[in-house]
Amino acid sequence: MTTVTDRCGTVAIAGRPNVGKSTLLNRVLGEKLSITSRKPQTTRRNLIGIDTEGACQAIYVDTPGIHRRVQRAINRSMVGNAKAALGDADLIVLVLDRDRLTEGDEWVMRQVEWAAKPAFALINKIDLLGDKTRLLPAMERLGATGLFAEIMPVSALGGEGVAEFRSLVFQSLPAGPHLFAADQLTDESERFLASEMIREKLMRRLGDELPHRTAVVVESFDEGSAVVDIRAQILVERAGQKRIVIGKDGGKLKSIGREARLDIERMLGRQVMLHLWVKVRSGWSDSPAALRSLGLDGRRFS
Repeated sequence: MTTVTDRCGTVAIAGRPNVGKSTLLNRVLGEKLSITSRKPQTTRRNLIGIDTEGACQAIYVDTPGIHRRVQRAINRSMVGNAKAALGDADLIVLVLDRDRLTEGDEWVMRQVEWAAKPAFALINKIDLLGDKTRLLPAMERLGATGLFAEIMPVSALGGEGVAEFRSLVFQSLPAGPHLFAADQLTDESERFLASEMIREKLMRRLGDELPHRTAVVVESFDEGSAVVDIRAQILVERAGQKRIVIGKDGGKLKSIGREARLDIERMLGRQVMLHLWVKVRSGWSDSPAALRSLGLDGRRFS
């Protein structure tokens, strides 16, 4: 039942690639929901994380990095999804990397301005700054734009400033009924989260370019026995990429599978049997039809 104190709203976490948006969401939730890596564009589609405390429910949307290089279909889809989230949000949180305000950040700020929604600016990764006074010029520059109700230095990785940020978000939510149960963390399926855990290991174990040419498709997710049986394909675009993913004597693929299985078991609280194989699907990352079949065009899939 809704009371006068109930608050609920959507909070879009935006920024250029690799500024720590997913790490911020995980820190706020106190759970690892979004996959992370040091490589840009790890997040491929909007991911919902639900933070409920008492009468307040913040529905965070972790978005792909917004950037201007959108030659391939997958890049156009990712940026399009992120921009759509800005337009739908009740509050936008722009995440920036320390005192480094780049042309890419300026481009994202223009998207925030065009969305015309209340916005915060978070200057992230301050744990990597020895001298915090280096933040002052960036904070003054952000303040001069008039776009942001709050400008806060935080460390999403270390947690500094995140509790204060979370409190300000709750205070900024519009009045309204909660849309999810108090104990619900996301609206994503365990099947999808498992595919993301596999993809995270690909992102972390492969070179700079190859991870962006891979995708994961969970073919089956059988919970019918004591051991959850999961069968998944790793898609690549060329035969040479397949050999790299498999590695010498299958060693790399085995390592990816072992690490992903452990994460999936922690998520499910059950033993998992994970079967992985690699398949060549030429040009999938630049094919709108392939992206639709993989659920990477903004649609939800289970």
